[in-house]
Amino acid sequence: MSWTDEVSSGTLCAPDAQIALGLPDAVPAQRVPFALHLAGELAHSLPTPGGGSTMQLWDAMSRIAAYDLTIARALEPHIDALSILHQADLSPSDVGADERSTWGVFAAEGPDGRLAARETSTGWVVDGVKPWCSLAGQLSHALVTAWTSDTDRRLFAVSLGHDVRPRSGQWSSRGLVDIPSAPAEFADVAAVPVGEQGWYLVRPGFWWGGIGVAACWYGGAAGVARRLAPRQAGTGRAPDQIAQLHLGEADTLLFAARAALAHAAAHIDDSAARADDEVLARRVRGLVRSVVDDVLGTTARATGPAPLTFDEEHARRVADLSVYVRQDHGERDLAALGARLAIDRPEG
Repeated sequence: MSWTDEVSSGTLCAPDAQIALGLPDAVPAQRVPFALHLAGELAHSLPTPGGGSTMQLWDAMSRIAAYDLTIARALEPHIDALSILHQADLSPSDVGADERSTWGVFAAEGPDGRLAARETSTGWVVDGVKPWCSLAGQLSHALVTAWTSDTDRRLFAVSLGHDVRPRSGQWSSRGLVDIPSAPAEFADVAAVPVGEQGWYLVRPGFWWGGIGVAACWYGGAAGVARRLAPRQAGTGRAPDQIAQLHLGEADTLLFAARAALAHAAAHIDDSAARADDEVLARRVRGLVRSVVDDVLGTTARATGPAPLTFDEEHARRVADLSVYVRQDHGERDLAALGARLAIDRPEG
């Protein structure tokens, strides 16, 4: 097995343990529609985190990200939403959806308004503005957090119909250009509670899902590093010591990320070994984010401007990954980890 097959394909587990993905050799031109179709195809084959096959789940997400980050970014919230419903002991039909529904998870807050929930004589409704609603105009359903009081939030399942209006014209990104993530306006949209008050943030799976995103970052970095793979004899200049250095650096970085993800998956799947999910997630996400930044840097130094200016696929990968990995908040997240570690704990 070549380095390209073993590492830059984004694999995290042995081939005989991998889930078949059915990805075509060429990335489809219509990436988002393909991703939403793939979501339905994989609905019954992808495991949920913490169920004993977490590494297989993350391997599938990572390989999809190495294949194409736009597809991974569209698919990852769908996978997370189904996992959340499972953790709440709900099925899609329990919240007004079905097995072919496509899902987003809208849980961010912002300064331009907020989403409020209230209970009426016919059930719950949500009303207001929710920021960062990726693909709200193309998905059928979403899980959203909404304020039930000045201090409390609850998770709800909603259908993204005519009463949900994504704001247009605000997505100026050069990366993930097909995944607009603008605010959306909700006008008394019927909502089904998922979990109790505050459950979304305190459930163990909250942090597990965050590590799943890091698996996508890893896959994206592996795809970028593909440019460093040794060329076959006769296809170009033989790699000199500097090229070998860049390849060795990328390989070492990606190995560290794989090891961290494997460690996390093993702990999540072993209920007796679980410790502080937040600390685990922040450590893994921080490490993978650092690996991504370094792989982007070493690949750029090794290859120069040509791939970024003449290779559409590579240029898209770099731009997509640069935006995607910013879901990690860098030094702020590391500071949050440090604050968590500094909490006084009783001895014994």
